[in-house]
Order: sequence, then C-alpha cells, then structure tokens
Amino acid sequence: MNDKLKDDRAAEDFPSQITFGQKYGPAMAIQTQAAADAYFEKCVRHTMSHHGKTRKAAESLERQNLGYYAGYYGDETRERVERLFKCAHPVFGAIAEKRSPSPEKAFATDLAQNVKEFKP
Repeated sequence: MNDKLKDDRAAEDFPSQITFGQKYGPAMAIQTQAAADAYFEKCVRHTMSHHGKTRKAAESLERQNLGYYAGYYGDETRERVERLFKCAHPVFGAIAEKRSPSPEKAFATDLAQNVKEFKP
C-alpha cells in the first residue's frame, strides 16, 4: 500500500466509541506532515466532542496519548510519530533527547509509577 493511501485511510473520521488501538494505531503508519496534521485535528475534535475537553486540554491529551502509544513501537516509528505529531512519551520523554529505555528500565519505571498511584 502506498504512503498516500495509508495517509488517506488514517485520516477518516472516528466512531463515537473507539479503542486506543483503533484510534492511535493508524497514526503509527503516517509518513507525512500534512497527514499527521489532519489526523491530529481529527483526534482533537473527537476528544473535544466526545469527552467534553477544551481545545487546549484535548491537544495536550492527544499528544500524551500519541507519545505513549508510540512507545510500544520500535525506535524508528516512535521518532517519526514524535516528530510529526510534536509529542513525546509522557514517562520517558522524547526519543530525540533520550534513548529508548531498556526493557528492564521500562518495567521498573512502570512498576514504580503504578505503586505511586496505587492507593488502597
């Protein structure tokens, strides 16, 4: 499938109920700035209309979610997504500034975060 077709499919409107994979998975394949900008706008509009967020809050949330989701992909995809969507992983920071964490560090950081947030 060529990049133009991938980008066009990625920019289609979202249903009112959508999983993170359905919403952010297509963003991981986007290759151009124009397609990223269009897709980001759709993400923001979806969050504003279905979750009652202001534009500023929706943009912040979408950048965090895109950065986090990209963390599940390889370094090349993560770097491209962070660059195109002007985002960073909310826990590990931008890959352009910091290397990807080792699996051990990622696990330890995630565990520490969950323990910190857990309130019995």
